[in-house]
Amino acid sequence: MKSITQDIKFRLSILSFAEKFGVTKAAIKYRTNRQFIYRLKQRYDGSAQSLLPKSRRPHSHPNQHTDDEITLIKNMRRRNRHDGLVVFWVKLRLRGYSRSVTALYRCLKRLNLQVVKLPNPKYVPKPYKKALFPGEKVQVDVKHVPSSCIVGDAAGQKMYQYTAIDECTRFRYIAAFQEANTYSSTVFLEQLRKRFKFQIHCVQTDNGFEFTNRFGNTKGDKKTLFETSLATFGIEHKKIRPYTPRHNGKVERSHRKDNEQFYAKYKFYSFDDFQKQLAAHNRRYNAFPMRPLNWKSPKEVLHSFLSKM
Repeated sequence: MKSITQDIKFRLSILSFAEKFGVTKAAIKYRTNRQFIYRLKQRYDGSAQSLLPKSRRPHSHPNQHTDDEITLIKNMRRRNRHDGLVVFWVKLRLRGYSRSVTALYRCLKRLNLQVVKLPNPKYVPKPYKKALFPGEKVQVDVKHVPSSCIVGDAAGQKMYQYTAIDECTRFRYIAAFQEANTYSSTVFLEQLRKRFKFQIHCVQTDNGFEFTNRFGNTKGDKKTLFETSLATFGIEHKKIRPYTPRHNGKVERSHRKDNEQFYAKYKFYSFDDFQKQLAAHNRRYNAFPMRPLNWKSPKEVLHSFLSKM
């Protein structure tokens, strides 16, 4: 033992005094009974650890679980290893068990029959197929302009930023609109085809009503003007999984950059002012080097692709 407790020191002093002056005088001096001293003398083997206080917990209780109840618990637990405490208790009650949930918990803990929890199924993402050439997949999304940025005579108006970003080169095109609907999306698509100097094979969007009626109440099968335009141009429309914006991660990440580098710094006094500042911001974005592109700008990467075509 590394340390001797106060109780052990007290018992050692009793034994030492009783060895010199007898058990009776030791019992009188230390205000205890002789039977206690005799028990200490019988237990003491020369080590202080032999004088440690023993547990006073009773070996039995008049209200303890009966053998039949313990047998029932063990048999039921063997067939219901993964059931929680309350569910298991309810099943036992259907078999005639009358104890409380607390009593069952203590019994299970004493018998080491606690619930065996199954591991939660882990989310294993599918391997993401990277775009190999410009236009293979273009992510499109809409951003609401913060109302705090719209000041002056334009205060109270609603403005929207349509964003398209090519997955391969990260080259981006953004445009300002006063409405976010399927007509604005179609106009943006026409502008996008003129701005991108390469063929667009696939457009990926979320399930917003400005893109699709997929989750509409009555028009789920009817294509929107935006979807009709995509079909006309021979462009595939890929919709991401509902409530999973990370599947449109590149355009969502660019929107976060817009919040930090554009909307947090600038104010817009009219819609024309917003259009001009947004165009200048997009030029800065496409000319800025990025780590995913080996510290090349989207404009440089796109130019290197187009020069090889």
